Amino acid sequence: SGAMLWGRVTYEMMESYWPAVARGDVEVAPAIREWAVKLENKPKYVVSSTRKIFMWNNSHPIDGDLRTGVQKLKDATPAGVLLGSGKLATMLDRLELIDEYKFLVQPMIAGHGPILYQSGLSNTRRLELIQAKSLRNGTVAMHYRRAAIRRGTMDGAEPIDFET
Repeated sequence: SGAMLWGRVTYEMMESYWPAVARGDVEVAPAIREWAVKLENKPKYVVSSTRKIFMWNNSHPIDGDLRTGVQKLKDATPAGVLLGSGKLATMLDRLELIDEYKFLVQPMIAGHGPILYQSGLSNTRRLELIQAKSLRNGTVAMHYRRAAIRRGTMDGAEPIDFET
């Protein structure tokens, strides 16, 4: 992706850890440090109504109207914008500003925690699978794009045989 987009809470969580990893202050695997160094230089945009100054390298606020600000960011970032905040994802999805979805399904069941789209969406989002990949730790990475909405149909639905 060409830029990161976070809500304030997610930004502050990331800001409290990843710069230290990039500097070498935290002991991590080389691949994790390499990712942290890339993140350090990547443009980071933050949606916040309470904070306007962001000290982490290459961090910028999304000012004004959310729809306009995010659309400008998308238009100016041909490599794409990676969104990483649950509440913000819901808001942007309601504004129909999300084109693709990337999910990581972890091999665990959480008994508590935040629920994506807890307050709902105005309509169903049909997704088209681009890629699915099983990772060594059992996590499944899935990449979808928005598909055309066909109300009242389950076109392409087929039974799944989990035994084979």
